[in-house]
Amino acid sequence: MIVTFDIIILVFLVIAAIISLSVKDLLAAAMIFGIYGFLICLLWAEMGAVDVAFTEATVGAGVSTVLIVATILNTRRKSTD
Repeated sequence: MIVTFDIIILVFLVIAAIISLSVKDLLAAAMIFGIYGFLICLLWAEMGAVDVAFTEATVGAGVSTVLIVATILNTRRKSTD
């Protein structure tokens, strides 16, 4: 394991989590959540758990982000009342 690479990924992971929680726009939060999932995938792959990394890449960073973005785009921002 490369310790400096682990530390860099963890720093970016914490930054992505904080930004995802603090941003006001839902679409931007969903995109940053996808980046968070990709960083987790990198961390798993670097630790040697390739099967878990592959699952995280497909489900966590891929399918979940697409479903969240599709849900956000299909909802209305303002009420018609």
